[in-house]
Amino acid sequence: MNVSVRLFAGLRDAVGSRLVTLDLPAGATVVELKQRLGDEYPSVRAMLDTVACAIDDEYVTADERIREHVEVALIPPVSGGAGADEGVAMSELFRITEDVLDGQALVKLVERPEAGGVTLFYGNVRNFSEGRDVNRLEYEAHESMALKTMREVAEETKRAFPDICEIGVWHRIGTLEIGETSLLVAVSSPHRKESFDACHWAVDRIKEVVPVWKKEHWADGSAWVEGHAVEAPETAPSS
Repeated sequence: MNVSVRLFAGLRDAVGSRLVTLDLPAGATVVELKQRLGDEYPSVRAMLDTVACAIDDEYVTADERIREHVEVALIPPVSGGAGADEGVAMSELFRITEDVLDGQALVKLVERPEAGGVTLFYGNVRNFSEGRDVNRLEYEAHESMALKTMREVAEETKRAFPDICEIGVWHRIGTLEIGETSLLVAVSSPHRKESFDACHWAVDRIKEVVPVWKKEHWADGSAWVEGHAVEAPETAPSS
């Protein structure tokens, strides 16, 4: 069977394409798909041990059998620290966009009459990382899956911090200059402590599981930044 596979970040660069088609036997597993990809594109073999797989926007295990007519995405480790318009997926509380992020607009969406505290986190592009001067960053996302995972993280956060009122997450993609904002997370709650704690927890979780990658550009080159290996969202601990 022919299986279409979407590639992101370093995998895409190594293969030279965002989408490849692999000829696999019926009932092939994720492991077999990775092996075939490595056979056809030896440059990616060293990456495949840390690559997760998603089918129809759901993370699957290595022994999952692949069916025909599904979308398979290979998810490299995320950077650790992402209305529809021109292919950019958007929602109200959860957004992936190439537009400049407006923190106060997100704050207005999470404000509630009962919320005495609203915490807003800005994640900005810095000019120095790992001993090197950074000129700019480039962000890429598996957009539909990133939005879905953002919503799941929000639900986890509400379970962990049941007193919070609302949470919103916006992530910018594309090329960002130094000082520009790549991530906004806003949390409202009746009291400030819950909003601070929940926002901190949510930002860490977003950087662990949401499929967004960043590429650092320096004066003499560039590279994708890998941090956490992507894992499926899990039940949050109680606060």
